[in-house]
Order: sequence, then C-alpha cells, then structure tokens
Amino acid sequence: MTDFDKIIIADLDVKRMQMSHAASKGLHRSMFGQFRQILTYKADWYGKEIILADKHYPSTQRCSACGHIKTGDDKITLAGNAKHGTRHHEYICYECGFVGDRDENAVANLLTLLN
Repeated sequence: MTDFDKIIIADLDVKRMQMSHAASKGLHRSMFGQFRQILTYKADWYGKEIILADKHYPSTQRCSACGHIKTGDDKITLAGNAKHGTRHHEYICYECGFVGDRDENAVANLLTLLN
C-alpha cells in the first residue's frame, strides 16, 4: 500500500450485478463491496488517493490499442460474444485487430484515467 500514491478501481454497481444469476455467486464470494471499504480505509490511513472510474466507463468494451468502443451486438457479456463467437475473457477489437485478455485490456484502459 505504501508503494503507490494513486489506486484506481471501477465503481461497480454491485447491487445491480448481484441480480444477474451468472454473476451473483462469484460476486458474493469476492465480497467486492467489503474489499472497496477496506481499500478506501487503508488508502486514507497511508495518505493515498483512490480514484473511482465512473460505473459507465466502458473499460471492458474499449480497445486499449486504438480506443474503439464496442456497442450493440459487438459488446462482450458474461457469456462472451455470440455474434463473433468469442469467450468472456477474450478481447478482440473489430476495428484495429488487437487481440488480448479482456481483464488486461480493461486494466490498460483504467490506467489511462490516471494521466
């Protein structure tokens, strides 16, 4: 906690996400809400800054290479993308051809908010 001055996390709407059966168990087990409370407390304790990415920021839908944002049938869901036959963890940009892990792509997008 003392190595970094800023920590960025997505401001997830956990209550709404729990209504989705697919995400409910995993979200409950991860205790994201409690994690955020503890992280905020510890950041305050050490004089660090927590930055919350807006819950509507498309970190998982935006290409970290070219900035293209997926919309409509091109979006990735918990089941992946039926139209393009991709899995949940895969990120493929249909504009520039970038291929990567969905979570790593999202992290790269969140890091751009620090600048």
